[in-house]
Amino acid sequence: MGTLEVFQHDEARCIWPARAELGEGPFWMASEGALYWLDIKGRKVHRLTLDSGARESWETPLRVTALAPRKQGGFIAGTEQGLAFYEPRTGRLERLLNPEPERTHNRCNDGKVDPAGRFWVGTMDDHEESPTGALYRFDAAGHLARFDDGYTVSNGPAFSPDGRTLYVNDSPKRVTYAFDLSADGVPSRRREFLRFEAPHGFPDGMTVDAEGGLWIAFYAGGCVRRFSPDGAWLAEHRFPVAKTTSVAFGAPALDRLFVTTARDGLDAKALEAQPLAGGLFELSPGVRGVAPVPFAG
Repeated sequence: MGTLEVFQHDEARCIWPARAELGEGPFWMASEGALYWLDIKGRKVHRLTLDSGARESWETPLRVTALAPRKQGGFIAGTEQGLAFYEPRTGRLERLLNPEPERTHNRCNDGKVDPAGRFWVGTMDDHEESPTGALYRFDAAGHLARFDDGYTVSNGPAFSPDGRTLYVNDSPKRVTYAFDLSADGVPSRRREFLRFEAPHGFPDGMTVDAEGGLWIAFYAGGCVRRFSPDGAWLAEHRFPVAKTTSVAFGAPALDRLFVTTARDGLDAKALEAQPLAGGLFELSPGVRGVAPVPFAG
C-alpha cells in the first residue's frame, strides 16, 4: 500500500472559468497544441490553445458526449442519438449508427480510443435511473460490438499503457471495473477493481499515466484521485468545486493534468460558494501521461 498524498485547493488552477453546465471529455491534440473539451448539456465544444491561451467554442447540433480525433481528419463523436463523424468548426455531422434504437431512454456517454485505434463508448439511461447502459467497441472497418451490459451511467473508459487492461466506471454504483483486453480488442475477466463509499463521490471520467496509475475525477467528490495498478490509493487532489468530472494529460511533455467540472444541479447558494464551478482546471501531477491515439477510421 502506497502512502496517500493529499493536495489542497490552491494546487489546482482554473484556466478557463467557462461556467459549463456539464464539462466533460477533455483530450489533447498534439498536432494543434490544443486541449479540447465538451459541455454536454450546454451543447458546446471548447478548444484552448496552450501557447497563446486562445479560446474557441462551437455550438453542437446534438448533445455531444464524447469526442476523439480521427486518423484521416475530423472527429468521431458519441452523441445523444448514437455515433457520428463530426467537425466542430463547420458543424458538419455525419450520423453513423445508433447502437440501441430499442432503448429509447438511452444515450451515449463517455468514450475513448484504445492504443490500437478502436473507439470505445458506453451508454447510459438518460434519466440516470435504470441499468440499461452497455459498453461498445467501434473499429475502423465500421464494425460495432457490445461487450458488457447493465450500466446505469457508464464512464471512463481508460486503458493501461500496454493496452492490456481496460477500466470502466459505473458511476451510480460507485464501482470501477477492470477487464483483461486482448490484442484483438476483446475484453474478458471483468472484476471489481475499486469500490467507493458515499462520502467519496461518484467515479466519473478517468485516464492513466505512463507509470500505469489510474486517475479518476469524482463527481460530487470535489477531487481527482490516483490509484496504482494494483488498486492502492496514492493521491488526492482537491478542488474548490464539488463536481469534478473528467481528466486528461496534455501539453507537449504530457506533464499537465486538465480537469473538467460542472455546475448542473447546483442551487444558488452552492453556485455562490463555488464561482468556478463549470471551469477548466489544471494541475502539475508529477507524472506524465500517455500520448493519445486517434481513431483509426
